[in-house]
Amino acid sequence: MKFIVKLFPEIMMKSKPVRMRFTKMLETNIRNVLKKVDESAKVKRDWDKIMVMVPSDRPDLVEAFGERLACIPGIAHILQVNESTFESVDDIYQQTLVQYKDQLAGKTFCVRVKRSGQHEFKSIEVERYVGGGLNQFTEAKGVKLKNPDLTINLEIDRENLYLVVNRIPGLGGFPMATQEDVLSLISGGFDSGVSSYQFIKRGSRTHYCFFNLGGDQHEIGVKQVAYHLWQKYGESHKVKFISVPFDPVVTEILERIDNGQMGVILKRMMMRAAAKIARKMGIQALVTGEAMGQVSSQTLTNLNVIDRCTDQLILRPLIAMDKQDIINISRKIGTEDFAKSIPEYCGVISQKPTVKAVLSKVESEEEKFSEGLIDSIVEAAVVIDIREIAKSVDKQIASTETVNVIDHNEVIIDVRSPEEEERDPLVVEGVEVKAIPFFRLATQFTELAKDKTYLLYCDRGVMSKLQALYLQEQGYENVKVYRP
Repeated sequence: MKFIVKLFPEIMMKSKPVRMRFTKMLETNIRNVLKKVDESAKVKRDWDKIMVMVPSDRPDLVEAFGERLACIPGIAHILQVNESTFESVDDIYQQTLVQYKDQLAGKTFCVRVKRSGQHEFKSIEVERYVGGGLNQFTEAKGVKLKNPDLTINLEIDRENLYLVVNRIPGLGGFPMATQEDVLSLISGGFDSGVSSYQFIKRGSRTHYCFFNLGGDQHEIGVKQVAYHLWQKYGESHKVKFISVPFDPVVTEILERIDNGQMGVILKRMMMRAAAKIARKMGIQALVTGEAMGQVSSQTLTNLNVIDRCTDQLILRPLIAMDKQDIINISRKIGTEDFAKSIPEYCGVISQKPTVKAVLSKVESEEEKFSEGLIDSIVEAAVVIDIREIAKSVDKQIASTETVNVIDHNEVIIDVRSPEEEERDPLVVEGVEVKAIPFFRLATQFTELAKDKTYLLYCDRGVMSKLQALYLQEQGYENVKVYRP
């Protein structure tokens, strides 16, 4: 079994040197991701595709490889194929007949062939020969070239025949690290998660800058969002998570700043701090989830005033998107349930906000801040490798018990994603196991019986610990982490 990885069309349009560079980087990214699934993963690069080999004795890796490939930026689609050699066009037909005979019963079909190399036949000749044979010697309803029930895809590469078993849609975009790094201002809400994803997909290593306005519970929730986005879509590269203690700024805004200017000034202070952090890290651009007109601080007038606080490039990928479209994307990428459970902390300090901020007035208000305030909070920011989130949570979660033995009246909650849980269900003899994905646990935990203790489980132990800590912060004491 093999996977044929097809490059995103925008890569194919590049000049030869750029295309070569992008393809090499995609090959490396695929290898980095798949080796975390299995160390023996083999990846081979060709001019117009990348081959991923699955060992014949490891059929269990097919689904796992397919899922991971579907989330790697730079891939148009992935073909899961059975590979063989052939001697003639009739041999191609005979192999195709064995593969598809049962699937064709009662269905219309067509045959599509893509061929590379020197052969005595043309692609259309193979299509006609194979299609005619299948039409005559199967129970197919008939050939239909437009919108058939089943399309049979064959790829012929020199002496090799690839029978396509499955076609998996890819993420699209550019391979990770083909574009410059960005620093995403992440709050854990719908918008910042989606805007971060957009830049991951476009090939930028996306680092995360979090302004803590809501204490430990807020930080834990945002770390879950950032870790999820990195692990699912950007795991091929290291990125940083920066937590900035913003309480001192909020305090001074509440005490010193005119009510109507609070929202705009808060955003300007965030941009200033983020710009300083970005310059320290050698990053050229900031990313925000702002959309025009969505809230009072996001009118064009206010955005213009916000941007004047720094010469750092500020990118807003969602600027013209509707809120429902943003929510739909967050659902698709798995951040919706996180976003639902995290309050909008920026909103609590905005009372009667202006939608037409005047730059001179805003600058006059900002003179009321203590000297060196931004420098001091940037200095106090905590920068960690996103892979270290698990270790940092270990320190915070010291009061939560981690167990490998289960007592009576304890229930295991498998917080892995549905795909992971279905691929390898957790079965513990004599123990009730509930499957509640990590991104739904916050909302569904309240519905569980209060007289039981719940043991959270995931493969790597990161999401289970983050969720346990999050639930603890909400006052639940009947939570432990299960690590068999």
